[in-house]
Amino acid sequence: QVQLVESGGDLVQPGGSLRLSCAASGTIFGIKPMGWYRQAPGKQRELVASITSGGSTNYADSVKGRFTISRENGKNTVYLQMNSLKPEDTAVYYCNVVIGFRSYWGQGTQVTVSS
Repeated sequence: QVQLVESGGDLVQPGGSLRLSCAASGTIFGIKPMGWYRQAPGKQRELVASITSGGSTNYADSVKGRFTISRENGKNTVYLQMNSLKPEDTAVYYCNVVIGFRSYWGQGTQVTVSS
């Protein structure tokens, strides 16, 4: 009874910017920890950024200073502002929400950084 929908992925040139959105819906009581993960071809899925119910954030070293995760106030809706994009950022980006001991995933949105 929990669904996540991501949007905002696109093809952009190196140095460009994108903003990804993710909305969690369904039977969710209260604000939950959420995050963005990504998976490139032939690679394992990795954490990009996360945000707690209290607003604390965490970032992978590879995106610090370039990406910003934020939350719609009082909602299980998050965004990922991606600046100064690099070809190595190319991946499918997945949204995640943690409810108790369970994790739920969105369908993914493709981000391609290429000249």
